[in-house]
Amino acid sequence: MQEQRATWSCLLLYITAHVAASALTDLRACEEADYFYQYTECDSTGSRWRVAIPLRPGSCSNLPPPSRGTDCSFSCPAGMYLEMSMQQCTPCAAGSYSLGSGLRFDQWDAIPVGFTSMASFMDNSQSGEDVQTCNSSSWTPQGVYLESNRDECTVSLIYAVHLEKQGSVSFTYQYPDNNIFFEFYVQNEQCQEMAQNDEQKWIKITSNGEWGTHTVNLKTGTNILYWRTTGILVGGKRVNPVLLKNIQIEGVAYTSECFPCRPGWFSEAPGSSSCQPCPSNTYSAKGSSSCAPCPENHFAHEGWAECRVRPACSEKDYFQIHTACDSEGKTQMLYRWVEPKICIENITGAVELQTTGQREPCPPCNPGYYNSNDSTCLPCPPGSHSDGTYVCKKCPAGTEPVLGYEYKWWNVLPTNMKTSCFNVGNSNCDDMNGWEVAGDHIRSGAGSSDNDYLILSLHVPGFKVPASLSGMTGGDFGRITFEFETLCSADCEFYFMMDVNPKGTTVVEFWDGSKVRQTYSLVVTKNSSVTYTWAFQRTKHAQYMRRYVSDMVKLYSVSVTNVLDGVASACRACALIPHNSLRASSTCVPCPAGYYIDRDTNRCLECPPNTYLAGRHTYGQDTCVPCGPGSKSNKEHSRCFSDCLFTHSENNRTLMFDFGDMSKVASVTIGPSFTSKGTKYLHLFNISLCGNEGKRAAQCTDNVTDVSSKDGQSDSAQFISSVDSFICQSTIIPADGRGFRMAISSQSISLADTFLGATVDSVFDGINAKLDLFEENTREVPDINFYYRSTQATASCEKGRSSVITVRCNTEKSQRGELSVPSSCPAGTCDGCTFHFLWESSGACPRCTQDDYHHIEGVCKGSMQEIIYMWKEPKVCTKGVSLPPRGSAHCEAIALWLKVGVGGGAFAAVLLISLTCYFWKKNKRLEYKYSRLVMSANKECELPAADSCALDEGEEQEDDVVYSKKPTLLGKLRSIASKQTEGECSESVQLNSSHSEGRPRPKPKRTIDLPFQSLLLFKWSSKIQEMARGCVCCVKYMLFLFNLLFWLGGCGLLGVGVWLSVSEGNFATLSPSFPSLSAANLIITLGTVVMITGFLGCLGAIKENKCLLLSFFIVLLIILFAELVLLILFFVYTDKVSDNAKKDLKEGLVLYNTDNNAGLRDAWNAIQGEWKCCGVLGHTDWYTALQVNHVPDRCCQHVFPGCGRNSSNAFWTRGCYEKVEEWLDDNKHLLGTIAMCVLVIQLLGMAFSMTLYQQIHRAGKKYEA
Repeated sequence: MQEQRATWSCLLLYITAHVAASALTDLRACEEADYFYQYTECDSTGSRWRVAIPLRPGSCSNLPPPSRGTDCSFSCPAGMYLEMSMQQCTPCAAGSYSLGSGLRFDQWDAIPVGFTSMASFMDNSQSGEDVQTCNSSSWTPQGVYLESNRDECTVSLIYAVHLEKQGSVSFTYQYPDNNIFFEFYVQNEQCQEMAQNDEQKWIKITSNGEWGTHTVNLKTGTNILYWRTTGILVGGKRVNPVLLKNIQIEGVAYTSECFPCRPGWFSEAPGSSSCQPCPSNTYSAKGSSSCAPCPENHFAHEGWAECRVRPACSEKDYFQIHTACDSEGKTQMLYRWVEPKICIENITGAVELQTTGQREPCPPCNPGYYNSNDSTCLPCPPGSHSDGTYVCKKCPAGTEPVLGYEYKWWNVLPTNMKTSCFNVGNSNCDDMNGWEVAGDHIRSGAGSSDNDYLILSLHVPGFKVPASLSGMTGGDFGRITFEFETLCSADCEFYFMMDVNPKGTTVVEFWDGSKVRQTYSLVVTKNSSVTYTWAFQRTKHAQYMRRYVSDMVKLYSVSVTNVLDGVASACRACALIPHNSLRASSTCVPCPAGYYIDRDTNRCLECPPNTYLAGRHTYGQDTCVPCGPGSKSNKEHSRCFSDCLFTHSENNRTLMFDFGDMSKVASVTIGPSFTSKGTKYLHLFNISLCGNEGKRAAQCTDNVTDVSSKDGQSDSAQFISSVDSFICQSTIIPADGRGFRMAISSQSISLADTFLGATVDSVFDGINAKLDLFEENTREVPDINFYYRSTQATASCEKGRSSVITVRCNTEKSQRGELSVPSSCPAGTCDGCTFHFLWESSGACPRCTQDDYHHIEGVCKGSMQEIIYMWKEPKVCTKGVSLPPRGSAHCEAIALWLKVGVGGGAFAAVLLISLTCYFWKKNKRLEYKYSRLVMSANKECELPAADSCALDEGEEQEDDVVYSKKPTLLGKLRSIASKQTEGECSESVQLNSSHSEGRPRPKPKRTIDLPFQSLLLFKWSSKIQEMARGCVCCVKYMLFLFNLLFWLGGCGLLGVGVWLSVSEGNFATLSPSFPSLSAANLIITLGTVVMITGFLGCLGAIKENKCLLLSFFIVLLIILFAELVLLILFFVYTDKVSDNAKKDLKEGLVLYNTDNNAGLRDAWNAIQGEWKCCGVLGHTDWYTALQVNHVPDRCCQHVFPGCGRNSSNAFWTRGCYEKVEEWLDDNKHLLGTIAMCVLVIQLLGMAFSMTLYQQIHRAGKKYEA
């Protein structure tokens, strides 16, 4: 039914086309050149139709009708194609070729039709501007191959092919650099990726100059092929591109045409399945069946499409070589033209080939060889040695030969070394020597073009450790060292590579440009067969003319130690069996691990403690090198390591550290960083602080290499894929950064192979820790620096890389801590050779000792007080001793200082009362003297001044003075303020006669009425003197009145303080360091000071007593000075005062739930509830103090019983200390005003008291006069 439907559809199409053609009767009939045939899609039965398709629709009529085509599975053999008009297989004409059922693409002068090169960034986070930077990136045709991009853009080469049967795709590639990712995958027509394993998808890396082949099976239907590359330009390193050639696809149904041979190639016979390149000095055009010779004085290389004019010969067209030594031990220098020779000698300006040089003596043999009778160098027999200048000698007793290779004379190439030349698109160099010997060095040869790879290889069958060293447990089996120099005028590159068991090639190091003469060394850590390769390329972009023949690399010497079946240049002292040590035939025995050979006895002796054997040298005790600070040796004395324990002494105290919590491998990721085109990458550092008893525990892996090396037994995979070290670094490209399905890890390098030591010094073994790169350490615990070194030299670090890990105590971090790098050096290094890390951790704090805690004494009640132990703040220790449990001790109910204070206060009170009584009696006598003076006064209303407050010495009182009418204080003030006449102011005084003493009868009283103003105006008559006297009286009574108020206030404060002390206990005792410094005690002290000061001022003013007034002045002066000193100290040491206050308040939180500190608990509850705060600095202070994640209920924003025990409730997050500081800052103007008022009152009190004192003093002087 379906076949009939397809037939009717095709006939309907033909009828429609015929009707349309009939409508256009004016068009000419179509000829064969006006149309071509094409098959329709195959139906379900596997059949199809052949249909004629016009080249220009509507240009002609009468197209051939559709006809049944061949089966869908039909295909022609190789060398033939399907001729559509006859639908038969026809041989390809000469000059063309066909694969039959396949496609081949081997001509890359341009990207073939059907291929698409598409560049993308594949990072969705990038902007359009960044994506446009990749528009210039693409696969570039280079004639015989296709070259990938060299930048970090992702470039895909895409080709879609439809297969009618299962087939395959294979291609030849060169992938020398793992800094560019190369993958191949297949998608179907729905853009769904076909199932592929990692080995099919990720392409294996090839050696420099080598080509690999990759084949993937394809399914029937549409297959979209992707070759995708992505470069990583991290650190400015240039990447080598991927080269692609000879893409061949099998499985297409038919080929309707043959492919013409590309220019420079030909196919001589019809029916060819491939084309051949034209020989040298011939050329051909596209589709040629033969090659034509070049005209005279022209040349062409193999596969050239045209000939070029031969240039005149120059010095760049020949090179020099040394002949092998002849039987006479002579050699000479020869000159040879560079092959193939393209220059002409017999034209103007051409140079001639230099003549042969003179014969010269041959250089000596290399160490370990001797000169035979025929002037050839032969290796020394086993057990003997030679330096190359004398015959081989047997090693003496007690020694053994040092086997290895040591090449420093280059007359002939050693038998285990080979040289070759390789070029990607030129086979002329295959039979040439890539290197030439030159006496004291071997150098790169001329090659056939400037972009040839000139290769020199050295095969080492394996390594054998000498018998005296076979007992050592170190991982060093040998070492290869070579000395070289590069002389370049272009972009030359020199590679040093290593092939392990010919399963893979590793580029160990490379150099570009000219390099001065230098030495490179590599330690061999795996005992296996290995081939070392040196490859030199003058330039990557060569032209047909030679321009850089003079660019070369010189290799002066190559040395390999401990080589299996090597030769000996010297003998090494070894350990002997004790009983046979004096025999000539004694054989060497291996010393046990950690033993050295004594120089005197040749016996094995163990190295001293904490020393290790440096390298593989064991002769003499000096080979046992002391370990660095903070390290010790293992049992085998093969290495020094840190056991994560460290001890440091300073200020008569020993700090002990335990870094056990930091011993596991830690990682730190730096970044992200971006390349010039926006590729996001990260630096991953894996760090092992102490290692595993000296073994390197940190590992960095290149996962692309793992994918490409699926052979689990491959030694090269183990050597390439991972790096073991104390500190290693990898470059990570996130999976979301470039569209990869997984994160890419590459460029894994070791930064620390050897642990040197740990010390607090900032410089050790030539490595500077540069602590100024990090924030300054503000804690008392010193930083500890761990020093490491990697002896592997690099092009930029001739002495190898070094690393410093600064371990810092930080109690705010976890035990594992946190790693960081300097902010000024985000890649961890500022010079590329020394890396710096800061590891902050609470596990880096010293162990706790008894010096790290102190005790707090609670309130004394019932002769007992509670003792609580607390860590000193800030706590900078961990582990070690624990806090002692709470205890109790006997105590005194009243503190000693309080007893002294109370006793002193009582004594002062008694003294004041006594002085009051004394001065009151003296004042009575003074009044008597005043009355006598008044009676004898010459002038009314004059009051002479008295000179003292008492009678003279020995003076007898004659009469007692008794006021008949005692004036009140208010009356005296009223009398002073009112302006009365002189006669209105009088005073009644009763005088008792002094002669009545001893008489039994009652004493008669005399009453004298004296005008009061006459007393005030005694000897003073002027108006000014009256005003002055009035001011003095005003000062006197003001001083009395205000001091009376202060005295009453002081009494009130004292009473309140006593009441608080008796009824409320230690209310508001917030400071555990000063438990007696409670609110009650503060109020008692303040009330006492105010009461005493007010008493002195009040009594001294009303009684006009100079002693009391002077005492009042001195007390105020002392208080003022004390206030000023405290204020200055507060502002100078604000930070220290604040820190100590915070520390003390935090310690006081521990006493919150204790039984004897209800006052402290009430104080904190009141403060937190009133100020809406919690703790000293925050609510977490209670967690530390109470040892549970609970807070007092007053910390809750919505208070209810038990709310503080639920951490999900809302707490006040701000600390009370901060709230108080904020309140003080907000009210600083009000507080300043109050302070100024207090200062003014104090100054006025001092001024008034001193004024009254001086007035009384002057009055006394006048009285004496």
